[in-house]
Amino acid sequence: MIRDIRAWHAREPDWRKARESLVEHYGDHIYGGNCHMVPNHGLIVLSLLYGDDDFQQSLRIVNTSGWDTDCNSGNLGCLLGIKNGLAGLDVGPDWRGPVADRLYLPTADGGRGITDAVSESYRIVNIGRDLAGEEAVSPKGGARFHFSLPGSVQGFQLEDTVESRGTATLENVVLDPGSRGLAMHYRRLTTGRTARISTPTFTPSKEVAKYFDGRGYSLLASPTLYSGQTVRARILAASDNAEAAEVRLYIQHYDAADQLAQLAGEAIELSAGASTELEWEVPDTNGHPIASIGVEISGAGGQTGTVYLDHLSWDGAPTVDLGRPAQRGYSRLTRGAGPIMWKKAWVNGTDSATHPDMIDPWPEPHRLIQNRGRGLQMHGTRDWTDYQLTARMTPHMCRAGGIGVRVQGLRRYYALLCDPEGVRLVLARDGHDTILAEADLGWVLGRPYELTMKVQGDRMIALIDGESVIDTTDPDSTFTDGGIALVVEEGRIGCDHVAVQPFS
Repeated sequence: MIRDIRAWHAREPDWRKARESLVEHYGDHIYGGNCHMVPNHGLIVLSLLYGDDDFQQSLRIVNTSGWDTDCNSGNLGCLLGIKNGLAGLDVGPDWRGPVADRLYLPTADGGRGITDAVSESYRIVNIGRDLAGEEAVSPKGGARFHFSLPGSVQGFQLEDTVESRGTATLENVVLDPGSRGLAMHYRRLTTGRTARISTPTFTPSKEVAKYFDGRGYSLLASPTLYSGQTVRARILAASDNAEAAEVRLYIQHYDAADQLAQLAGEAIELSAGASTELEWEVPDTNGHPIASIGVEISGAGGQTGTVYLDHLSWDGAPTVDLGRPAQRGYSRLTRGAGPIMWKKAWVNGTDSATHPDMIDPWPEPHRLIQNRGRGLQMHGTRDWTDYQLTARMTPHMCRAGGIGVRVQGLRRYYALLCDPEGVRLVLARDGHDTILAEADLGWVLGRPYELTMKVQGDRMIALIDGESVIDTTDPDSTFTDGGIALVVEEGRIGCDHVAVQPFS
C-alpha cells in the first residue's frame, strides 16, 4: 500500500484523485470492521506526502479525507511534531493557544488523567534517564507547574467569565537566565473586573463529561488537588508596574448542584518589583471535586501591569470525606437530575456500578458488584504517600472484599481483604498477590464493618471496627505512593462512608 501511495504521489499532483485510488484499492469495502487500520494508515501516509511538511495543509487533507478523522489527525500531528518540533507548529494559525498544553490521559491510575504536555514530556525524558542510570530532571524543586519549556502554559488560561473576560493575556517568558515563568499581563482592573488565571485539576465540565459518556469514551479521572493539601506558589511583580495589585490563590469546585463555586486564600498586595511566596491550605469542599486552581489579580483603580508566576505546586495528604453529596432525591425512574461529578471522580474497575449520570437507586453511595475475579473502584493520586483510609462496608454476598491503599491502577496496590475465614494484607503486583500478614478475624455477610488502613513509609496498620488486627511492614517498600480503592471479589458489597486523612 505504501509503495502504491508513493507512486500515485509521484505522478498525480491532486491529493483528491490519489485518495480516490486509495479508496478503490484499500478502502473500507475491502477491509471490514468499524475503523480498520489499513485504510487509516493509508490516509496518514497520503497526507504526509501531499502535505509536504506543512502542518496545517497535512491536517486539512487528513481531516477532509474522512474515515477515522480523530485518530488519523492525531497520529499525523504527532509524527509532524516529532519531525519538525515547535517550529513546525508555530507556522500559520495558533495551534497551541486554544489547547494550552492540556492533556487528558486514559489510564486506570486516575490521578494522572488530568495532565499537560510539559508534565508528560518530563515524565518520558525521566524514564529514559532512569534506564540510562541518570538522575531525574525536576525543575524548580519538582514543582508541578514550572513553565520551563519555551511557550508552555501548562493548562493555565484566562477564566472566561463576565468578571474576568478580557482582563489579561498570558505568555511564557524568561525570568532569569536559565529560568522561565508565566507572565500574566493584566489591564484596567477595578471593582467587578478581576483577572483570574487557572488550570484544570479535574474533568473540565459536566457537559464535557456527559458528552464523552454518551459517545462511549468516558473520561476516567480523579481530581489532582484535594481539601487539606497545601498549595505553594511564587509570584513576582514587574519592576515597571505603576501601581500595586493584589494577588491570591483560588480554587473552583463543584457543589451539590454540579455548579462551580469559588474559594480563595488571603490577598497579598504586590508592589512593583516585589515577590511573594504564597502558601494556602485548601479548605473543605464537603467532598466535592476541585475543578481548577489559579491566581486571582485584583485592584480597584484601573490597575494595569504584569505579574509572573514562577512556579505552583502542592503536597501533603488530603483531609476529605468521599461520600454522596447531601442533595438526594433518588429514584430508579429519574435520570440526569442531581449531582454526578462526585461520582465521576471515581475510576470504576468493577463489572457493575451505578452509572454516574443516573440517580443512585441504592441506600449507600457505593455498591460494588463483580461477577468474576477482583474489581476495584479507585480514587486519588500518586501524590499521596503517608495517609489513612477508612471505609464502612457491608458484605452483602461475596467471596471477599476490602480496601486498598497506594493504588497505582488495577494491578499495583496494597489491599486489606476480608472473607468469612479471616483477613489478610496483600501486595498485589502485576497479577500476583503476596500475603504480607494475615489474621483469623473474618467478617459475617450482611453486617457492616469499619475498615481502616494506615500507611507510613514501609509500615502498614489495619484495623477493623477500631481494633488493630495487623501491624506489619513491606521490607521492599514496593509502593511508596498512590490513591485508594474499594475492593470486591465475586459478589456484592455496599459502602456508605469513605474518608482519607493524614496518618495518625
